[in-house]
Amino acid sequence: MTELPVFTVADLEAEPRLDLPAFTQDDAVDLGLLAVAVARERGAELAVRVELGGQTLFLAMTGSTGAGNVPWLEGKARVVHRFGEPSLLVRRRHEAAGSPFEQRTDVDHDLLKAHGGSVPLRVDGEVVGTLTTSGEPDVVDHAVSAETVRRYLAARAG
Repeated sequence: MTELPVFTVADLEAEPRLDLPAFTQDDAVDLGLLAVAVARERGAELAVRVELGGQTLFLAMTGSTGAGNVPWLEGKARVVHRFGEPSLLVRRRHEAAGSPFEQRTDVDHDLLKAHGGSVPLRVDGEVVGTLTTSGEPDVVDHAVSAETVRRYLAARAG
């Protein structure tokens, strides 16, 4: 079995952020297609969702993923919108503080899922959408989303 990636709070805080002057519907589709390509390269069976302004602009189910992944895609994205940070970073910060997210009594855990896989899409610093993956262990989901952001930013800079 392949060893799972490990992410600390510092690792997650050091990752590149997708923060651009503009992000269009076409950009969302391009990002989603890139995420599917990264997942396939890694042999990951993932559902991939890109939403912008509350609308799902890209949704793909690969391998054995399906309707059961949709609540996870949506729940992870809600965490990003509520906290403004990647869903795995929210989870790791709670763990580092000694208060696991799952023990919070002020959130609906059916709606908010602090598990890895969702990263914010920002325009001029404001979260306007999310890239979210689901279907593998959450650190694998996060690794695919983070690599997708890295590659997307490199291609735009290139």
